[in-house]
Amino acid sequence: MSIFALTGLLGGCAGYPQILNYPFDPGGRSLNSPASELTPQISGRYIVYTSDRRGSQDVYLFDMNTRNLVDLPGLNSLDSIATHPSVSASGRYIAFAASRQGRSAIFLYDRETRQTRNLTENLQESVRNPTISDDGERIAFESSNNGQWDILIYDRNGQMLNIPN
Repeated sequence: MSIFALTGLLGGCAGYPQILNYPFDPGGRSLNSPASELTPQISGRYIVYTSDRRGSQDVYLFDMNTRNLVDLPGLNSLDSIATHPSVSASGRYIAFAASRQGRSAIFLYDRETRQTRNLTENLQESVRNPTISDDGERIAFESSNNGQWDILIYDRNGQMLNIPN
């Protein structure tokens, strides 16, 4: 039986490290799966990551308390490739980058309302690597304008916030 282990991921969290080691389930019902991009992000009790376990690269949320995947209705879409997810400490908000029709964007998913919002729909440049604040209020990400990558910070409503000099 194949296994997939996440080792040492919690090294900075309250005296861990922990090894999460679950049997591989080809039906997609476990934490483990073949993954084309494994960059898990941990916040509070949650681990968020992307996997291509079902034929398209989707976002998954694992609850370390219940030791189960969390259902994310309305999040994953067949016409996009999701990357670099980040989760708020409560697990309510998930920010992620996705490419649709060759264009990258930063999205915010709200588990409570089951809605996904494109935060960068008015930006023409490429975007990548979102990170959400613990309280879910701010999303920072990289934006490329004229070939140079800059950091932008948006609020949950998709409004750009000023960064002090």
